[in-house]
Amino acid sequence: MRFIHTADWQIGMKRYFLDDDAQSRFSDARENAIRRMGQIARDMHAEFVVVAGDVFETHLLRPRTIRRALDAMAEIPVPVYLLPGNHDPLGPVSIYTSLEFIRAKPDHVQVLDHDLVVRDGIEIVGVPWMAKRLVEDRVAARLNELPPTSGQFRVMVAHGATSGMGSPDILGVIDLATVESAIDRGQLHYLALGDRHSTTALGSTGRVWYAGAPEPTDYDEVDAGNILVVDLNPGAIQVTRVALGTWHFVERVLDVEHGSAETTLQRFLDELPDKAHTIVKVNFRGTIGILDQMGIEGTVQASREVFGAIERHVHRDQLAILPESGAMSDHHLTGYARDAFEALVAGSVLPEPQGQQHRDALALYYRLMREV
Repeated sequence: MRFIHTADWQIGMKRYFLDDDAQSRFSDARENAIRRMGQIARDMHAEFVVVAGDVFETHLLRPRTIRRALDAMAEIPVPVYLLPGNHDPLGPVSIYTSLEFIRAKPDHVQVLDHDLVVRDGIEIVGVPWMAKRLVEDRVAARLNELPPTSGQFRVMVAHGATSGMGSPDILGVIDLATVESAIDRGQLHYLALGDRHSTTALGSTGRVWYAGAPEPTDYDEVDAGNILVVDLNPGAIQVTRVALGTWHFVERVLDVEHGSAETTLQRFLDELPDKAHTIVKVNFRGTIGILDQMGIEGTVQASREVFGAIERHVHRDQLAILPESGAMSDHHLTGYARDAFEALVAGSVLPEPQGQQHRDALALYYRLMREV
């Protein structure tokens, strides 16, 4: 038996650092990932697809967003089973009970709100979230109810944190030892998990996996942008990563020096591929002049036009700023303008927050001078 395990599509996700144009590309990529899954399912002869929670980012989505997602699912040529997660639980106001979802849902797409027999010899056990918060380990509770399998494959689909990932001691955490014991007893052949956006294998059995998000969503995701193709045979299992992701999150601290900071930043940005689908968070470490800093901020501002986004959190920089009162002579400043510039340069080395305010003003000046 071969099937596809995926999770955390989070259709409708918004990122605060994306402008309208980049957000549109980001949203389109999540829908297109669903279509690529359909092609992979066809090419690899998968029998079905399980989505282990957080199909949608929230219940409060526009009908257009819901319909576009379901239209993409319609292109998957095999049954698709959607598990409600903590972002989209199956409650009274669930997206899965909305008229928009019910009317647009393709027949081969089903919500995992009960156990299913896919065909003779294959059983899927869904563990949906019924509310935003859990009060117990519902995976353990379901395993306690299940008899041993007799000649069929049993796949459980669940969502949430696990004890094996160093999760905090809170209610609802999935106990990995309980799962592995059930696997050893023959109650379960594979646990398809969602919630962790990095593709991750847990335990020693090779049968417990987080699929990860098919499109990356943040900087700390070590191995995102995948789906899993799972092959189950009597007594054996093979899990294969297939990369789908098109977006990239890059976080970097650049070491810079006086007189070359802008060049260092520009070289780093130039070397990044696929800029329209790359989100960068950049900070700096070193000793530079005030004109270096203005050059950095000017380069960041200009580069935002071609990247998905560039984030700057200046309070995280580890920079020593050298005053350069003679440097503005190149700009031919005189009179009041020169006095004001000198005052900003002198104030740029003051403690926070005054120093940062002066440096922000200088960065704005430098940007305007570049445009002139």
